[in-house]
Amino acid sequence: MEFLCYHRDRPGSLPLRDELLHEHWAYMDGFAKEMIARGPTFTDDGETPTGSVHILNLPSPAAARAFAFDEPNQRAGVYRDVLLRRWRNTLGRTMWEFPGGREGGNRYLVLGLGAGPAADMDLPPGRDELIAYGPLLSDDGAAWLGTAALVRAPDPVAARAVLTPDRYADVEVHTWQFGGRPS
Repeated sequence: MEFLCYHRDRPGSLPLRDELLHEHWAYMDGFAKEMIARGPTFTDDGETPTGSVHILNLPSPAAARAFAFDEPNQRAGVYRDVLLRRWRNTLGRTMWEFPGGREGGNRYLVLGLGAGPAADMDLPPGRDELIAYGPLLSDDGAAWLGTAALVRAPDPVAARAVLTPDRYADVEVHTWQFGGRPS
């Protein structure tokens, strides 16, 4: 089962986040085989972290909750909340298999929070710029709750355009970068 976990930073938690960086990486190293995508989100200027995205394959919703809530930053209070949803890897690859590579261009996390009938279940046009894409689902996988994408785009407006207009209760676009330990 695939899951999207988005931890949102608590305002003023950057010093604690910095202090726990190596603990965070060590924790994530334990999930290296399960990772589909990962990385921090930032303020619009790309300077200050605002959250942390992890998309991974785990055996159950309980395992996903354990992953999300045992994470060192979560336990220490860096994050103000957690969005945890089942997710379906529509592209069938990891971020490391993205043909565009780790760098170059602007990258975004796009979260469409569902309202009404399911939307965007199929891949949109321009899929060459998609790093990860898929529906957000209920724990049992039966109900559509939205859509999440990691995308390379010229700007937030273009990133938002991967989702169908007027089909979501809310759409969030966050500046994002490939995560993991620096090489």
